[in-house]
Amino acid sequence: MGFALWIDHEDRVAWAQGTHEYRPMGTAAIAITDQFRHGDFSQRRCTPRHVRNSFVGFFGSLGTVNEHLRSGAKSVMRRTPAHLL
Repeated sequence: MGFALWIDHEDRVAWAQGTHEYRPMGTAAIAITDQFRHGDFSQRRCTPRHVRNSFVGFFGSLGTVNEHLRSGAKSVMRRTPAHLL
C-alpha cells in the first residue's frame, strides 16, 4: 500500500490518494482534524488542482497518514510529483 497526502490549510481539508496491491484505491478528502478510513476512498473522486502545491509526501500505510495528521506537525509543502498529476 502507499498513500500520497496533500493538506489544504486554507480550507482545512486533507486529501489522500492511495493504491492497494498496485491497484488504485482512489482519492479521499476529510477535515484535517479527522482520520482517514479505507471506506473514504473513491475512484470517482480526483484531487483538485488547487492543492498541487500543497503536497506533503508519501506514506506507507493509512495509519502513518493518520499519525501525521494527529501529530499536528508543520508540513513542508511542495509541488505534486509529476507522476501523480
